[in-house]
Amino acid sequence: MTANPFLDTDRVRHDLYADAGRIAQRTGALSRAKTAGPHPATVIADLAATGLRGTVLDIGCGRGTTTLALAERLDPPRLIAFDQSTALLAEARSRLTGRLGVEFLRGDFHAIDLPNSSVAVAVAAFCLYHSPRPAAVIAEIARCLAPGGLSITVTKSPDSYRTLDEVIAASGLDPEATSRPSLYETFHSHNQAETVAACLDVQQVVHHEHRFRFADADHIAEYAATNPKYQLGGGVEEIARRLRETVGNGSLETTSTVTYVVATRR
Repeated sequence: MTANPFLDTDRVRHDLYADAGRIAQRTGALSRAKTAGPHPATVIADLAATGLRGTVLDIGCGRGTTTLALAERLDPPRLIAFDQSTALLAEARSRLTGRLGVEFLRGDFHAIDLPNSSVAVAVAAFCLYHSPRPAAVIAEIARCLAPGGLSITVTKSPDSYRTLDEVIAASGLDPEATSRPSLYETFHSHNQAETVAACLDVQQVVHHEHRFRFADADHIAEYAATNPKYQLGGGVEEIARRLRETVGNGSLETTSTVTYVVATRR
């Protein structure tokens, strides 16, 4: 069985999140392809606004998109941007320059360096699938939450971007693309609520379908080249050339379901 690169700590740090420019390329290509579905940062901020006022913790903050939305929507007295990547924390810091009450904390989400019952709202968006033990992270979130505190976890369906996998396989760039382990293998839309419910009281489950349209081979290659799921040779230009030669230069439509689980500490 092929090892899951999304659960390999070294690959996650170096292939996915060590370079802010690399993730900006991937998320930028995906953002330009999007044709339907609300922005997750906006949805998260609206859900978080129903929680207690106090310390807000953004776990797996990445480049700070959600952190900024939380800052603008909630204006909390203390906002902690938490991530394992030094490069992404630096990017988040630049986005939130000048905002009072914002802190940046680097660490492992299995062992968050915060006291028990110290957090009013904890957000963990698009990150728990990097843990082989997501339930352990939920337990850590529960430990940090104050009584009545709010948890918001976000992930995607396991079949997300399936048609993209199919095109990569059909092109011969990676014939095994459709059978390689998914990014969402351990924590996805189908097991998320059950995993959260082991430690917290689930209050709400929200599913949003997102649709995407990649314009041409260059657009597909820009996204695929930065995805460690695939085993691709060459850079963006070479991948695009191979796609044009094998499957053509047409557009590609794909979908993903984004799921939000809102829970409270027991």
